[in-house]
Amino acid sequence: MIATPRPLPDSFFDRDAQVLARALLGKIIRHRHQGHWLAARIIETEAYYLAEKGSHASLGYTEKRRALFLDGGHIYMYYARGGDSLNFSAQGPGNAVLIKSALPWLDQHCAPDALQRMQGNNPAASGERRPPERLCAGQTLLCRALGLKVPDWDAQRFDPARLFVDDVGERPAQIIQTTRLGIPGGRDEHLPYRFVDATHARHCTRNPLRRGQVEGRDYFLLNPEE
Repeated sequence: MIATPRPLPDSFFDRDAQVLARALLGKIIRHRHQGHWLAARIIETEAYYLAEKGSHASLGYTEKRRALFLDGGHIYMYYARGGDSLNFSAQGPGNAVLIKSALPWLDQHCAPDALQRMQGNNPAASGERRPPERLCAGQTLLCRALGLKVPDWDAQRFDPARLFVDDVGERPAQIIQTTRLGIPGGRDEHLPYRFVDATHARHCTRNPLRRGQVEGRDYFLLNPEE
């Protein structure tokens, strides 16, 4: 018997941003694009708080940033480096989690040609198909592959008929905690608010286990329940 996808309830997102960032690892984003379901498994996240300088919310409330100040489970999207980025609001005004990277997820609920559709959405600069492990290896690549656009989803709630996050029982065996990427100097760039599924570290935006990185100095290893 095929299990029906069960969208995570809003209460799942109503928790501390770092706790939510870890809990989202292994969860499946499902988006209905052009009449077909596409999906990706989250492997990298970043937590952001109102009180720290690296967050958009720290710049103050605006209508564009409204979703960051709403209850947990709202979608906040913005443009970064010419592409779309996906965030989920967490517990407390101004707190959120950025979905940094993922891997294509294929199951019986996806379109039969879901991978090809995602590759068509997000071709390499040469026009060739990206390999599956590089399709969602970055926040804008992820949105491009899934067909997620700022005008469609910013400040929206999840919709079980179009976009939701699913728990299929996938859990990271170990989690890497390290500093976030792309935070300018002097804007709390030292805070270790980035979380990576250790099994898939080489497929995330930037491998925290690359040569020269030292455990206890550059990153920490966590058990999923920590």
